[in-house]
Amino acid sequence: MSLLSPRLQLKVSQKQILTPGLVQMVTVLHLNRLELKEMITQEIVKNPVLEEATEEAGEEITPEELTPLLEAEQEHSTDSADRQILEMAVLSDANTPDGTAGDLAINGNLMPDAEERAAAVPEPDALPTSDALLEPPAVTDPFDEIDFGSFFDDYLDPGYKSPSSEPVEKPSFETFLSAPMTLGDHLRSQLSVCIVSERVRDAAESIIGNLDEDGYLTASLDEIATAGEHTAEEVEEALRVVQSLDPAGVGARSVKECLLLEIESVNGKDGVAWQIVSDHLRLVETRQYKEIARLLGRPMEHVEIAVRMIQHLNPRPGLRYSGAGARVVEPDVSFIKDGDDYIIQMNDEDVPQLRLNAQYRKMLDRENGATKEVRDYVRERYTSAIQLMKNIEQRKQTILKVCQAIVRRQTEFLSHGLDHLKPMMIKEVAEEVGVHPSTVSRAVASKYVHTPQGVFELRYFFSEAVQGPLGGSTPLLLLKRMVKKMIDDEDRSKPLTDDQITTMLQGQGINVTRRTVAKYREDMKIPSTHQRRVRG
Repeated sequence: MSLLSPRLQLKVSQKQILTPGLVQMVTVLHLNRLELKEMITQEIVKNPVLEEATEEAGEEITPEELTPLLEAEQEHSTDSADRQILEMAVLSDANTPDGTAGDLAINGNLMPDAEERAAAVPEPDALPTSDALLEPPAVTDPFDEIDFGSFFDDYLDPGYKSPSSEPVEKPSFETFLSAPMTLGDHLRSQLSVCIVSERVRDAAESIIGNLDEDGYLTASLDEIATAGEHTAEEVEEALRVVQSLDPAGVGARSVKECLLLEIESVNGKDGVAWQIVSDHLRLVETRQYKEIARLLGRPMEHVEIAVRMIQHLNPRPGLRYSGAGARVVEPDVSFIKDGDDYIIQMNDEDVPQLRLNAQYRKMLDRENGATKEVRDYVRERYTSAIQLMKNIEQRKQTILKVCQAIVRRQTEFLSHGLDHLKPMMIKEVAEEVGVHPSTVSRAVASKYVHTPQGVFELRYFFSEAVQGPLGGSTPLLLLKRMVKKMIDDEDRSKPLTDDQITTMLQGQGINVTRRTVAKYREDMKIPSTHQRRVRG
């Protein structure tokens, strides 16, 4: 019988560990243009040695200057690393206002030897005399150190203060920003002007609180009555009040009730459209319009007008208040046509350009009295800043290489349109660029490109090829467009079956199966043959 007891065990294993620099590089590569701008702004706030390069600022640090410094960081000791970063900071501020390189360089050498240091020591004659050291400091008037203005303001209240002396609390800038109107806010604003009893108003508030994002009531009336201690009559009256509010159809408990409420809002109650939705909605789904006309005893023209009206109704009335807002898209790259070639241009005009702040270089020098903690902190900040600048440049180069591979493979698409899109795999581009496929996937994630054919997501250009001897060069996206076009052009009374579509595609040299066509049709949310048929 073995007993549990602490023991030491020695083993050798290998595991991959991501360094903070590598994690940052992967994170930066995945960011789009807007996210990169926000990240750079946050880093400038957190890192004091980072600053935005402007025309008024000094000389900017290029990636070529950063590479030797990063290599020196790995090869030298702590003191040597201090001097290498110090050299980097001096390079960024080489031209001072008086034209010299600063007090840290001796004869233009940032790292002088012992002889140069000895030669730079001032002669004894140049040292200040003892008389100069013994001179008493200038006498200052103690009254100059008193702030009489603050004294009178704090201790002598004249009973009146001018408006300029009183602190004015200005409203926050956030109060001027418009907040999106939610469905609940929109309904409550209308409920506040409705003339109803307080009990019914409370029940209506409970009903509004139980609406989903589409505007449907998710709780039963009995549950609302029990939770709010209301009577059944009060809850039913509150439901009628909510259903009378805008948008029409809100507060419904089913799709049929929602459509009926919308028809009633336009004074269409008991009309043809009302009767069709109330009693024959299933026949509308199967497009049996002649059967509807026979059951209602109405002409076919009346039924067709009513069906067109039903098709324009909104089965999700609350979505325009609860749906996601408009997404802001700014292209990260532009493909500009120049003759027969295309120029790839990064859209980084308003992305802050970083440089190192050379003012902190003195804190790395022991002679300036900086403690070890201060030198370590400044060195760590410089190293972090240089790593960020290197990762941003690496992101730019990776995206440019991926875009160059896209342009070489999709030239016909850029010139003639979507019908000339070619199949392209992420793995193939990764092998051409010389990186891992996951790197290409991050480089194209959430990034958009402006082309002569419009704005597209970079991932849009990657599409699998249709399997088969003749269909190997047909991209999946183009095949789906062909299937959709065939269905759009079909005879509604005799819609195409999946087998017929398969035969037509095989006749064009695309070797696909019926199951593949059915899968593509379902991906595009196209109904089946039975549901698309219009019975005459």
